[in-house]
Amino acid sequence: MKSVLFGPSYSVYVRIAKIVLAEKGVAYDQAEFDVFDRNDWPADWPQRHPFGKVPAFEHDGFRLYETRAITRYIDEAFDGPALQPASPQGRARVEQVISVLDGHGYRPMVWEIYVERVSRGKTGESDEAVIAAALPKAELCLAALADVLGEGDHFGGAGFGLADAHAAPIFDYFVKAPEGQTLLKAQPALAAWWARVGGRASVCRACERENAS
Repeated sequence: MKSVLFGPSYSVYVRIAKIVLAEKGVAYDQAEFDVFDRNDWPADWPQRHPFGKVPAFEHDGFRLYETRAITRYIDEAFDGPALQPASPQGRARVEQVISVLDGHGYRPMVWEIYVERVSRGKTGESDEAVIAAALPKAELCLAALADVLGEGDHFGGAGFGLADAHAAPIFDYFVKAPEGQTLLKAQPALAAWWARVGGRASVCRACERENAS
C-alpha cells in the first residue's frame, strides 16, 4: 500500500508528519512543492487541501489533510511503537499540548520570533516591534508546556509520542533565534526535554540536520 506525503520539507507541519512516519517505520514518497508559490502547486492541490495549506497525505487511495488527523491516522493505521498513551488522561494531555502549540505557540515562536529575527534578519529587515510583542506570548506558552511536562521525560506518556513530534519542529526553529534560546533556558525542565528530543534521529532527519544522538 503506497503512502504519499504532500508538502515542502521546510514546513513545520510537514516535518511533524515526517517525524511520525519515521517513528512508525513507514515507507512513503514525498511530493515537494512551494506552498507559498501557487504556480508550484500540484494541479489537484485545491482538491487535496481546500484551504491551500500543508501537509496532505494519501495512503492506498485514502486522502487526508490537517496534521493532527494525519499523525493520528499514521499512528493507528501502521505497525510500530504506539505514539499515543493508552489512558484517557494521557491522550487528553497529548491533545492539550498540541492545542497549546497550534493555538498559542506556533505563530509567536516561529513566525514572529524565528522568521523575524533569523530569516528576515539576514537582510536587516527584522521588525523589532513584532518580536517584542511575541516574546511574552512565547514565554507564556513555554511556561504552560513546562507545567504540563512536569517531571516527565515526554508529553503525555513515558515514551516519545505525538505531542513530542508536534512540538519538535516548532522548537527547532524557535531556538535558532537568540530570544528563543534565552526563553527556553528559563524553563530547565523544558530545556532538558528539548535536549533529549532535539537529538532524536527522526527529529534530526525531518529538520534536516545531523543526528546528535
